[in-house]
Amino acid sequence: MIRFDRSYRTLAVGISILAGFVDAVGFIESSGFFVSFMTGNSTRLAVGAAEWQDAALVAGAIIAIFLVGVVGGSLVAAYSRRPRAPVVLILVALLLAVAAGFRLAGAVPPAIAFLALAMGAANAAIEGRDGAVVGVTYMTGTLVQAGQKIANALRGAGDARWPHHLWLWAGLVAGAILGARVILWSPPAAYGLAVMLAALLAIRAAMIARSPG
Repeated sequence: MIRFDRSYRTLAVGISILAGFVDAVGFIESSGFFVSFMTGNSTRLAVGAAEWQDAALVAGAIIAIFLVGVVGGSLVAAYSRRPRAPVVLILVALLLAVAAGFRLAGAVPPAIAFLALAMGAANAAIEGRDGAVVGVTYMTGTLVQAGQKIANALRGAGDARWPHHLWLWAGLVAGAILGARVILWSPPAAYGLAVMLAALLAIRAAMIARSPG
């Protein structure tokens, strides 16, 4: 996070808000599975396998779909001649729109599958200076980095830019709260709002890409 200017850090927080929102929607729609947090699904897969439960198959399928989304988003970014972030976020918006279409038709499992595809693709939106993409839909590593930087700051070493990492975490939590509230009120509204947020982020990313410097 600290390797980017303020505009990209803000964009990353926005994507985290989207991820939290969509993850909460997927969690409630699937009765306890995640569409952006694959560590949780991995644990569900393991426990389900140990107990011979169908939950293992569901978790495994979502993990595989998420991975396909990461690969697809990365390939779209690599082969596009345009800046990475807006192209990937347009893809995310389209995938979420397909999910919304399935949900409006009453087909919940395909809708959840496209939510996971979209969240996988979202992780290809922002690329670091070393060529590595920045994961923005899961927060364990982000919290670890924040903790390490806080420790360094307390002993007078390193930098004091750990709040950037906490903003990512806070964005995901805030998005998840909003997503849970909206999906419980109106599923169509929740899916529609997810598409709208992704589209706004794509527009914002395009504006950043066009700005000088």
